[in-house]
Parts: sequence; C-alpha cells; structure tokens
Amino acid sequence: MKLTFSVIVFFGLAVALFHGAPAYAQTAATSIFTVVPTPNENQFNSSLFAASASSASDIWAVGDSTIHFDGTKWTAFPAPLINGQNTAFLQGVADISPTLAWAVGNVVDGANAGQMIQQWNGTKWSLFPGPTFPPGSQADLFGISSISANDIWAVGNFVNAGFDFNLFEHWDGTTWTATTIPKNTFESLTAVSADSTNDAWAVGSSEGSIGKTLAIHWDGTSWQEVATPNAGAGTNILNAVLSLAPDNVWAVGSSTPVAPPKQAATLTLIEHFDGTSWKVVPSPNVGPKTVSQSNRLLGLTANSPNDIWAFGSFFAANGSGHQMTLLLHWDGNSWTVAPSPNPTRGTFLDDLLFAGVVPSPGNVWIVGNEDEGAQGGMGTLAIHTTTGD
Repeated sequence: MKLTFSVIVFFGLAVALFHGAPAYAQTAATSIFTVVPTPNENQFNSSLFAASASSASDIWAVGDSTIHFDGTKWTAFPAPLINGQNTAFLQGVADISPTLAWAVGNVVDGANAGQMIQQWNGTKWSLFPGPTFPPGSQADLFGISSISANDIWAVGNFVNAGFDFNLFEHWDGTTWTATTIPKNTFESLTAVSADSTNDAWAVGSSEGSIGKTLAIHWDGTSWQEVATPNAGAGTNILNAVLSLAPDNVWAVGSSTPVAPPKQAATLTLIEHFDGTSWKVVPSPNVGPKTVSQSNRLLGLTANSPNDIWAFGSFFAANGSGHQMTLLLHWDGNSWTVAPSPNPTRGTFLDDLLFAGVVPSPGNVWIVGNEDEGAQGGMGTLAIHTTTGD
C-alpha cells in the first residue's frame, strides 16, 4: 500500500520566449521550504513532472530525467528513451517499494509515438509491455496512481481511426489491460488519484469551442463522468487530482475569466468533491496586475486533510515571460499564498512546481524545474520542508 498522499500531474513544457533580468520574484526569506540539491541527468532538459514515495528514504521524481532520494541525497538513474531531447517524457510515477516502481509517459517523436510503461526492479528501469492496440492507433498516458502493488490505474487518451477515447489502463499484478470510453468531443485526461480499490478519480478538460473541466469517477465497476463546475467564461482545465477519501477529493488547475476573443490572465482554479458534488473553492492569485500575469496550478499534495499544498507558477506582470513558483496552502478553512523559493542559474527566471509527495508526517517534497542559464535547458528543482500541522 502507498504510505503517502501523492498526486501525479502532467503539463506542457514551459517555453522561454524572452530574456532579461529576473523580475517580480517572490521573496523566499520567510518560506518554510528550502531548495535541495538535485542532479541534472540530461544536458538539455531534466524537468521533473511527477513524484511518488513508498517511504521517506524511497522517493522517485521523473520527467525529462529520473532521480531518486534515498533519505540522504538525490541520485539520477537512467531510464530507457529519456534523454532530455524532448522526444520522450515520463509523466507519472507510482513508487510501491524500494524494489518496485512504475512510471508512465509518452514517446512524442518517431515512428513509435505513443505510450510507454517502465518498471523499476530495485536495480534499473526497463520498458514493460502494455496493452495491445490496433495498428495505426495511438495511446498516450499522462498519470498513474497505485492502491497496492496489484491494483494500479494509469489514464490518458486513445485515438483510433479518427475517433477519440478516454483511456484507462489497469495493472492487476499480472498484466496491463485497457478500457476505452468514446468521447463526444476531444477530452484530455491529465491526472488520476485513487484512495481505494473502488474509489478513483481522473481529471482533465473537454475541448469544445471553449475548454471545460472534466472529472471521471471509478466506483469499482465502471468509469463514469461526474459534473464539474467552471469558474470563468473562458477556458477551464483541471491539471491534478488528490483523492483523500470518498467524500474528500481535491482538484486544481486554471480558469480564464473571459471568453475569446477577449484576453485576460488565467487564474488559479481549485475544486472540491464532498461525496455528493464538485464545487469551486475560492483560491488566491498573485495579482493579476496585467493580462500577462497568469496564475496556474499544476499539482497538489497533502500532509493531512487540513494541511494541503497546491502549486504551479505565475508570470511576471510586465510581459517579460519570467515565470515564478506559486505555492498555496489549505489550513482546513481557506487557501492562502505561501512564499516559495525561486532559484535560477541564469538571467531568465523560469521556475515551475509540478508535483509533490508526503512520505511521512510533515515531510513535504515538491519538484519541478528551473532555468539553467548559460548551461542551457531546464534543470531539476526540488524544495522541501519538515514543518507541518
């Protein structure tokens, strides 16, 4: 069984379009989080998109690289096809034990584009066979969540003969099997979280003329879509989900207050399921002072039901493209902005937080990426605190 509240999240890579001196960074002096040294496995890109732990001395973070924390330090371990060249990414990880972990992601370039499943056996990462799909079709995976070593879900999208499907893949201890659900419009599942064998949630967005939030629930028998609200008139998306109990589920993402062709900064979006329905919960933002100062939440993790962290990034108000870490905290009553570090090795500030895990009480890890400056590309980023409720 998992010993942690953890969440898997996928979001597109940040692309730096402008350069200049860092501006509008949060002050890290009062943050309870500190930056912990992490290796950059690949020369160009080593971003981290997902994290999971079986204990405080067995933590994996994966993405454009694959790194492990043994209780003392982070070490890089190579994984097949993951080379930092933007041709393949790991976008979810489930850490079962020191000798067993699973990671899912996608090959995005070449003749074999589509999903990949990898397994850690205590010594190395290896490609693992997944379900068989028809010739010419493509399956993609964006998130994974484990209930036990023999009960694991991975979610994503499936395209066959021009038709789109939601994709749910299950590991029963022997094989991976796939379930597909036809879509009326294009839908993208970005994350999954399960708290028991008959209670799991997958979230993302549905794309009509304007993107809308999407949540699909597993009740032990089937996956069924459940209505979710939208906070703004423009695009709404859920990037991550965290299922703590059947009546306590959180999802985070972003919303746009106006519909196209009008423009506005995106705002944080947090929703909660109380066992009956999903509702939008008020969440703060940095600014926005201008249309450029977008806020977005990419992941969340919990120390307890009344001590939850949501995180992502926000952009500078001056339109420079500088991007800084965004950290929100739930104390059981409300969400507030918390100070977070913004390290950088170059002149362009481009820091994001993608995923988090709590392997033991009060022991919170959040990972993402930072700009590597003159060294080029995006480097690994891990922040840590041992302060919790």
